[in-house]
Amino acid sequence: QVQLVESGGGLVQTGGSLKLSCAFSGGTFGNYAMAWFRQALGKEREFVAAISWSGAATYYTDSAKGRFTISRDNAKNTMNLQMDSLEPEDTSVYYCAAVKGAASGWKYPHSVSSWGQGTQVTVSS
Repeated sequence: QVQLVESGGGLVQTGGSLKLSCAFSGGTFGNYAMAWFRQALGKEREFVAAISWSGAATYYTDSAKGRFTISRDNAKNTMNLQMDSLEPEDTSVYYCAAVKGAASGWKYPHSVSSWGQGTQVTVSS
């Protein structure tokens, strides 16, 4: 059974940076594409970024392009999200996810086979 544990959330000022990490266990990490989603208070969960099994392909929502970088280390069973130039609108709970199916579907919650418990990111203005 796949288990995902996020870390690295916290409070940061506008323009600051945070690095989120996701630790994977209970399966073969290299068999899974991975993604980050986020959910702000009172809003639906939304896609942030995804990365292919090998790490060769990455995908971002428009608001994350140029500011966030997704990466993975298959030797360490970890995935990261480097977030720079953070804005108050980035305040959310961030979730690590193992996703399945074609890459075109990874941005949809229905493609997620396993979720982490989430980590809070708060950006103060």
